[in-house]
Amino acid sequence: MNYLWMALAGLGSGILGAMGMGGGGILIIYLTLIAGLDQRTSQGINLLLFIPCAVAALIPYARKGLIRWKTALWFALLGLAGAALGTYLSGIIETSLLRKGFAILLAAAGLFQLFCKAPPCPAHRRAGPPPGRRPGPNSRRAS
Repeated sequence: MNYLWMALAGLGSGILGAMGMGGGGILIIYLTLIAGLDQRTSQGINLLLFIPCAVAALIPYARKGLIRWKTALWFALLGLAGAALGTYLSGIIETSLLRKGFAILLAAAGLFQLFCKAPPCPAHRRAGPPPGRRPGPNSRRAS
């Protein structure tokens, strides 16, 4: 394996994963297409990479108050059930079908991000400047 590409794939996966954009996409693509590993082996390596990256990213997110813990708990519980089902399915689905499904999922997610308008963030709906900032001379006051 070329260490430069390996380093770039690991770094890119960590960066995208920390931003919540699925860094595993980069890592699995690297491991299957460039490193020549099996899809299931690549998935296992990706899961192992995810653990320390998630912890490292979670700490600053929590410190900044960016986590809704009750919502996150529900997703974590459902995610555990999904992980069990996904592990089972990945063991019985043919590898070529797993690769095609992964490619379709990445393409669909990319198209969705490019062409679908995201709903406005509740933080952007509040009137006035962000906390800690005073309105400037050209800013309009909310009535």
